[in-house]
Amino acid sequence: MVDSHNPPSVGLSSGSGTRGATYEGVGEERVWRAGGLEPMPIRPLPEAPPSIHLLGPTVFLVALGVGMGESYMWPRLVLVFGPEIRWLFLIGVTLQAVVMLEMARYAMATGESIFSGAARVFKPLMWFFFVTAIMVYIWPGHLSAGASAFEEITGIPWVVTACVALILVGILFSLASVIYDLLENVLAILIGVLVVGTAIIASIVGSWADLGSTLGGMFAFGYMPSEMFSSTWFPIVVGSIAFAGPSGMQQMWYTLHLRDSGAGMGAHVPKIRGLRSAKEEEQMPSRGFMFDTGDPKEMAKWRGWRKWVTFDAFLLFWGITMLVTISFTVLAQSASRENPNVKTLIEGGDRDAALRAMSDAFAAAGGPVLGGVFFGFIALIGLNATLGLFDSFSRGQADMTYNHIPGAKRFRLSHLYAGFLWGVITFGIMILLFGPADGPSGILDILAFLSSFAMGAYCVTLLLVNNRMLPKPIRPKWWSNAIIGFGAVFYLGMLFYSLFRFGVVLD
Repeated sequence: MVDSHNPPSVGLSSGSGTRGATYEGVGEERVWRAGGLEPMPIRPLPEAPPSIHLLGPTVFLVALGVGMGESYMWPRLVLVFGPEIRWLFLIGVTLQAVVMLEMARYAMATGESIFSGAARVFKPLMWFFFVTAIMVYIWPGHLSAGASAFEEITGIPWVVTACVALILVGILFSLASVIYDLLENVLAILIGVLVVGTAIIASIVGSWADLGSTLGGMFAFGYMPSEMFSSTWFPIVVGSIAFAGPSGMQQMWYTLHLRDSGAGMGAHVPKIRGLRSAKEEEQMPSRGFMFDTGDPKEMAKWRGWRKWVTFDAFLLFWGITMLVTISFTVLAQSASRENPNVKTLIEGGDRDAALRAMSDAFAAAGGPVLGGVFFGFIALIGLNATLGLFDSFSRGQADMTYNHIPGAKRFRLSHLYAGFLWGVITFGIMILLFGPADGPSGILDILAFLSSFAMGAYCVTLLLVNNRMLPKPIRPKWWSNAIIGFGAVFYLGMLFYSLFRFGVVLD
């Protein structure tokens, strides 16, 4: 970790501040003052690693992005509306790649999460996300869908599998020494198996025509069948767009994974440890740090970090997510040939018909064993997403609690993390056993639609934080602001259209 106790000798830079954000000298130490929270001491920015790499914090977004949206919700839409509906997926996942870059901007420049950035703008804004996370992520949708697929293989009731898996996830995180290091390695292996495996299976069961229509559907801009604008399907389409990549608050949590990976100024902040190793945790700083944006050498290092995260956003995140969803769309089209009545079943309310049809397509290519392999992939995706989501939720809630609730620093951040982790596990088990949703698919649809609300809100927050709390030399370009602004209108506009047009969230 970079030495955070010996600030560099730097000169004052002019024209770098804005209202509520300025460079100032406090005694002998210079700081960056942004918003109403504690100012950030000036520290050196670490050297950026090579921009071309395989592992890193993006593995968390890939694990969350390559989830039930790509493998279940979008194939279901393709079975009902055809591959031309995929142009909406292209917009959704490309927008998320730009959001990822802008989330990384603040986190790498300060070592703070976007939640602390929101608190610097307006503290109630941060508490809005604290409450929203609890409202949205008590729903164990990804794990439920994965457990349902596991039931198809083993016959074990999905509720039993989901409850046992929740407990095992809690034990795994509690026993880990450094949680980030464990998860990065585990998720990298699981994603590798998933990406390679689904591509191989899709090449076996699909055809060149399926691939051509899948790719062509990405550019069928404006295709909107009338059936899509119904109280049954429009909310599901809205949720599926939100699930094109990491949904809900997952992009916000990415800023915490960047910090734990030591990206940018995150190198000055210790990593969160598991409950077993909590005593080894170093003292967490109460605020982030800033580098001198008036120093050409520091700015050269900053450009290196931006190249590093841009590679992550467009080649790793966008590319892998797109590859997996192409594979599953090819499978969906093959499934429609093997089961010509699958569209009728889905429209009739059989939410699991899409998964069964794609399993039949696997089986047609390689026998019943291969059909079981498909459900194994779905179970793997559910586990992937659950590992990422539960860690991220606990990490985000603990960060806000530790830094912004008076008296919370009496506890270690690792203890707060463990408290939220086991809290959401306990509540998740209660939802599975006694909750209102009708099975795994119902839980997933609720989670998806609620996510669009959180995503519209974080786009607005991102604009405020990056354009008001950062020095001018490292603020976003106009085109980036325009895309994020479009995202806010896109997500919130569709959400409120559904509410006002149909009077429902989900039918």
